[in-house]
Amino acid sequence: MKLTTDPRVEVVFANYPDFVKDKMRNLRNLVIETAQEVEGISHLEETLKWGEPSFLTKHGSTLRMDWKEKKPNQYALYFKCTSRLVPTFRIVYEHTFEFEGKRAIVFQLDQKVPVAELKECIKAALNYHKVKHLMTLGI
Repeated sequence: MKLTTDPRVEVVFANYPDFVKDKMRNLRNLVIETAQEVEGISHLEETLKWGEPSFLTKHGSTLRMDWKEKKPNQYALYFKCTSRLVPTFRIVYEHTFEFEGKRAIVFQLDQKVPVAELKECIKAALNYHKVKHLMTLGI
């Protein structure tokens, strides 16, 4: 898989406060690792959307991540709010994740991230246009 990264992304990660920097880098690495494991993804683009680190694939829905100063004890993985992604994740992982509306999975700074389950959500987003017709998006 080819990864193309906009140099401005690294600037955003470098400017996160120290207490959240590792959490954000781990989330970033998890998206990249998951993309490498998904058959059919030959190119992952890492860029900025609304100033936030974002990932794009040919058959996927935009995936963003960020930490925000107004909610300093949490960070999130954002999905297109008009997609079926978060509503489906709410059904499948009702007791696993905390959600923000139809747009995000939210993590507390002191929380252990459920990696296997999160990778399934990431995979669904990266392949969204191939799985959106499936009841639970292939999860």
